[in-house]
Amino acid sequence: MSDAQPADSAEPVGMTGDREPSLVGQLLTVPNILSLLRLAGVPVFLWLLLGPKEDGWALALLVVSALTDWLDGKLARWLDQTSRLGQLLDPAADRLYIMATLVAFLLREIVPWWLVAALVGRELVVGLALLVLGRYGFAPPEVTYAGKAATFGLMYALPLLLVIQGESQVAEIARPFAYAFTAWGCALYLWSGALYVLQTGRAVASARSGVALCEDAGGEDR
Repeated sequence: MSDAQPADSAEPVGMTGDREPSLVGQLLTVPNILSLLRLAGVPVFLWLLLGPKEDGWALALLVVSALTDWLDGKLARWLDQTSRLGQLLDPAADRLYIMATLVAFLLREIVPWWLVAALVGRELVVGLALLVLGRYGFAPPEVTYAGKAATFGLMYALPLLLVIQGESQVAEIARPFAYAFTAWGCALYLWSGALYVLQTGRAVASARSGVALCEDAGGEDR
């Protein structure tokens, strides 16, 4: 994981020439369109799961979301359509899908409340860390490998947790895999959150030490 950099010194990704593409230009790329479609699927998924309780269709939508999450990163590299917007939009879509699914699962009593509380608490802490970074002029940090692995684990765990609702043979086979992906995904999700907090602490300490040095130098000049 690379350290956070000040926003004014961060090199934009996906630049053409010397200028960053416009917001519309960044949105109208294949990877970002997939991320937007994934975001649009969140309310549909919640309705399927909590309204008519069409678990089969909800499962299909969750699987499609996981596949597009994998595909948009690949397409961004293959088509050379990486952008700063995409780097922010993709993890935001992942987080929204994960949080929405967990809340729906909690209401359906598929997962325990303490698990949802821990993961939602992690999101609140990371959100606060991002606000602190912005206050000191730092851009949001890049996604860590632990964060990517956590998202991978949870995006597999969530469909499997839906599959194991029932007494079919498929549910019995999928049960240990569902629990394993859930355990590893949650552990890595919390660990990656701790890494973001540590990175924020280092960035803030560095910024404060720089300010202190400037003040000391100014005092000596006077």
